Amino acid sequence: MSGQDAHVVGVHTPTSDYDVHVGCGILDEVGSLVRKAAGGRAAAVISDSNVAPLYAGRVRSSLEAAGYQTCLVTFPAGERNKRFSTLENILEELAQAELSRDDVVVALGGGVCGDMAGLAASLYLRGINVAQVPTSLLAMVDSSVGGKTAVDLQSGKNLAGAFLHPRVVVADVECLHTLSHELLTDSCGEIVKHGVLADPALFEHIVACPVNAPSTDDAQMASIVAQNVRIKRDVVNADEHERGLRQTLNLGHTLGHAIEAASDYQLGHGSSVAAGLCCVARGTERLGWTQQGCARLIEQACEAHGLPTNTNLSVRTIMRYATHDKKRHGTTVNLVVPERIGKVSLRSVTLEELEEVVRLGCGMAEA
Repeated sequence: MSGQDAHVVGVHTPTSDYDVHVGCGILDEVGSLVRKAAGGRAAAVISDSNVAPLYAGRVRSSLEAAGYQTCLVTFPAGERNKRFSTLENILEELAQAELSRDDVVVALGGGVCGDMAGLAASLYLRGINVAQVPTSLLAMVDSSVGGKTAVDLQSGKNLAGAFLHPRVVVADVECLHTLSHELLTDSCGEIVKHGVLADPALFEHIVACPVNAPSTDDAQMASIVAQNVRIKRDVVNADEHERGLRQTLNLGHTLGHAIEAASDYQLGHGSSVAAGLCCVARGTERLGWTQQGCARLIEQACEAHGLPTNTNLSVRTIMRYATHDKKRHGTTVNLVVPERIGKVSLRSVTLEELEEVVRLGCGMAEA
């Protein structure tokens, strides 16, 4: 790779091997990296209405220089468009472009785009190759790695989907320059989560040097992204299809998804995860499941990044959305409990126990 400060993180699961390339100024290498990893004659770049005007031209030029025939498929940006109707339109455009089973979909954008393009690739012709080119910090550190793809249903987030690992991931941190500070801040929720999950040193570093601070340069950002990818890689390698260990990546998500859905997706995913993580930590600490003082450390990490640490939603509202989450198993829910910074456990809790966690952790009224 010719990009400066480049990191290559290998992902090796029982069904897939691929590299995650993280660096500064590597967007123009997408074509050569996709050619090496996926081959094929044609490449369909799938992007949204925000990202396509910024980067689709460069990515298509890179792909064409690598010998691909290209087309561009766009859809309206935003979580509220992560629906089957959007997916159907994407699939129709792939068919009209006459992509074959040997060709490749290139997902160019944030987490919504990665999910939509990945799911489309998993369904079109019963599965074609996909490459992920994340342009948001949230997608770089989380959703572009691991092969999860999904759409939202009326009943909840990511309830319909499939596993399809990318053939390659290319994360150019220079793309983060076009993110608003608000979106960059939102993404930091997943980074705080990863520190709590598995890396006390990362956690300590981001409290002292917040990721969204103006002083964070591209080389530092690339290093942080790569470390987050390694954390997720290690979990995915051990549990590809979320049968056990991989569920720990849902730290903060049981309540986070509920908070996000209840806001009609007006509150960002990373912000929702941050609030959910703080709520769970406070609730489980008061139940004696979490080390004393841990919740306050997590709150401080979120506060350092300008992330929310609570919600004004009622217990009743949170429970209504949380019980529709895909992590529910009949009358129980798998809850990821932060025992201390760097160590979590997976705990099967009854709905009554979950409600107690919410009641103790959020401290909001019943109304």
